[in-house]
Amino acid sequence: MVRKPASMYRNVKQRSFTRRKYMGGVPGSQVIHYDMGDKSNTTFPVKISLLAEERCQIRHTALEAARITANRHLIADTGRQGYYMKLRVYPHEVLRENKQATGAGADRVSSGMRGAFGKNVGTAARVDSMQKIFTVAVPKENFAAAKKALWHAGQKLPTPCRIVIDEGAELVL
Repeated sequence: MVRKPASMYRNVKQRSFTRRKYMGGVPGSQVIHYDMGDKSNTTFPVKISLLAEERCQIRHTALEAARITANRHLIADTGRQGYYMKLRVYPHEVLRENKQATGAGADRVSSGMRGAFGKNVGTAARVDSMQKIFTVAVPKENFAAAKKALWHAGQKLPTPCRIVIDEGAELVL
């Protein structure tokens, strides 16, 4: 299946479409984990977050790619128990697409805009401006590693991102 570019789904253009009860066969979210690292120790002194600077929709595939990237960097730099990371958004929004046939003979197959409501092709999370997407808690010696991991995760998302310190700014500055 050919995926359309994320720029087609990034902007919020219409009302939310989340009532799965009335839809037939919504594809499942690819996001596997929402809590990673040392889940028992959530009292790390430094907490930093990745914020979306613009209002947008983030597809579940982009959220999973960002999560995997941040998690790999954190494991490599801090070890499996040296951090706690939480994904703070959930892909509720159902994305629909009116598939068009292309190529030779497509004019005999396609019905154009007749019944153009579309089929379910994926899910996305609606994010407001300055909403937290990821939060990472680390000891103060792992602050640089957490900042690097969130920067790499932000590169996978379709909106400009900002890293802010939630707690422990006096420890790292």
